[in-house]
Amino acid sequence: MYHVLVGVDDNVERARTCAREVANLPGSTGEMTVTLLHTFDEDPGGASAADVESVRAAADYLGDTGVSYELLESGGDPAQSILDAAKREDADLIVVAGRKRSPAGKAIFGSVSQSVILSSSRPVLVAGVAEA
Repeated sequence: MYHVLVGVDDNVERARTCAREVANLPGSTGEMTVTLLHTFDEDPGGASAADVESVRAAADYLGDTGVSYELLESGGDPAQSILDAAKREDADLIVVAGRKRSPAGKAIFGSVSQSVILSSSRPVLVAGVAEA
């Protein structure tokens, strides 16, 4: 069994892009388990990952293609949450979505994808590059 951890932010198109890339990975969809992870910066309404539109979009895409998945949520720094979950879940692959940012935007806001790539001992797939 192959285990993929997907970091899902609030952007629906990036979530679908990640789900599409996961569904297109080599091998049978029955040989793969996917964990969709959403990290909350703030959760004033007590929402769960299942309440997030982007997570539902990724889950729907995976379900429609026959890929089994589970939902996971965390709080705090998204990059660290992804790395911690990948270790805890013993993921074989981490999938995150990229997006275009100016050099100043990267310096000011950082990049979750970049942090995960530089800090992970596991393979990382950066799915598509969407506009910021």
